[in-house]
Amino acid sequence: MSKLAGKVAVVTGASKGIGAAIAKALAAEGAAVAVNYASSRAGAEAVVAAIEAAGGRAVAVGGDVSKPAEAKGIVDAAVAAFGRLDILVNNSGVYAFSPIEAVSVEQFHAMFDVNVLGLLLVTQAAVAHIGEGGAIINIGSGVTSLTPPMSAVYSGTKGAVDAITGVLARELGPRKIRVNAINPGIVQTEGTQSAGFADSDFERALVAQTPLGRPGQPDDIAKAAVFLATDDAGWVTGERIIVGGGLR
Repeated sequence: MSKLAGKVAVVTGASKGIGAAIAKALAAEGAAVAVNYASSRAGAEAVVAAIEAAGGRAVAVGGDVSKPAEAKGIVDAAVAAFGRLDILVNNSGVYAFSPIEAVSVEQFHAMFDVNVLGLLLVTQAAVAHIGEGGAIINIGSGVTSLTPPMSAVYSGTKGAVDAITGVLARELGPRKIRVNAINPGIVQTEGTQSAGFADSDFERALVAQTPLGRPGQPDDIAKAAVFLATDDAGWVTGERIIVGGGLR
């Protein structure tokens, strides 16, 4: 029997990459999934089509997580479509790298508004619906362990995600809602391709430091998300799980 049969999930930033892989993996285990997108409706609809072709249920839901009304609208649309909410995956994120001399107020707010404020706003809306046995999964980053140069703002946002995960695990634990984070290492996605990271000297240097000797794929992260969403992780909360092939 599918481990998430009868459950409903929201995955933010799910039109491509890690979010799309997580949405498909949750659906494969029986969850109905609200596939959120900020700008790529076509991408989200392609994910929905793939889920439906495999016999699952999904709906594409537009919304900018950093805007309060839209963040709430994402959750409301999922509940309207499927009648409940059990799982939230806070995957939406943006990144940019620059030396400290080039950090700007605009860059700071662009990343913190989506990566931190957006996570808080969607979670705030979701906890009005998630009940006992629910799961919140925050997608952080391995940068909080690696602290690479030129990532002060981005690493700062993901450090905040680590801290928020621990706080919410304690805050929501009495309601029997589990909160965990997955911190991926270097993962090949459409985003890393377009940013020029894939197959770059930067990626090769990281892979050379990775005990398992390869970059990650979105499915590597999706499998960890499925574990955290199911009862298999029923005694797991407040954890920061690094999924990076051993890269530290």
